[in-house]
Amino acid sequence: MTSSNAYHEGNRLLQDRFDTRRIADRLEERNSRDVFNDADRAFITSRDMFFLATADEHGVPQCSYKGGDPGFVTVVDETTLAFPDYNGNGTFLSLGNVLRNAHVGLLFIDFTKPNRLRVNGIASITDADPLLESSPDAQLIVRVQVQQVRSNCPRYVHTMEPVERSPYVPRPDRDAPIPDWKRRAAYNDALPLHDPALGAELLPE
Repeated sequence: MTSSNAYHEGNRLLQDRFDTRRIADRLEERNSRDVFNDADRAFITSRDMFFLATADEHGVPQCSYKGGDPGFVTVVDETTLAFPDYNGNGTFLSLGNVLRNAHVGLLFIDFTKPNRLRVNGIASITDADPLLESSPDAQLIVRVQVQQVRSNCPRYVHTMEPVERSPYVPRPDRDAPIPDWKRRAAYNDALPLHDPALGAELLPE
C-alpha cells in the first residue's frame, strides 16, 4: 500500500483542511508496510492483549478486547498472524461480523513503555487449524492476512503497570474458573449444553 492509495476522500478532505497531506504521505511512506518485520513480530508476540475492530456487511462496527498470555497471538509468517477465539458470552459479535465482512483492524498497545502498532487485513476463521493443538481451550482460530502494518506515535498512550493477568485466561496446566455471571439463574438455563457452568452451584440473585 502506497500513499497514493492509502487514503480516501474523507482522509484527504481533513488533511487538506489542516494542511497535513504532506506529513500524512511521509508517514505512510516511512511507517507503513504490507509485511511484518522482525520488530513487528517481537512486539506482537510479546503482547497479552489487543483490540479488534470489525464491521458487518452494512458497516455497523464492533470493537472488542482480546486477552491472553503473551504469545497467544502468533505471527505465522511475514504476511499472516493468528489468534485463538476463547469461550466468551456466545454472542459472536466480532467473529459473526467476520463471516459477513472479512476486513478487520487490530491495535496492539504496550502501556508500560508506551508503544502501539496497527494491523489491518482480511480475516478467516476455522475450527480445523493446526494451531488449535497448541491453544488451550480455543474453540476457533482466526487468521489475518495482512494488508497493512503501521507503526503509530504513542504520545497519548498512558503509562500503566499491569497488576495481574486474568485468572480466566486458558492455560494447559489447569481448568479456568467459571465466571460468576454464568452461575446466575437468569443466564444458567440458557447456556449451551457443553458449557461447564451448567453443573456449577448457582449464585443467589
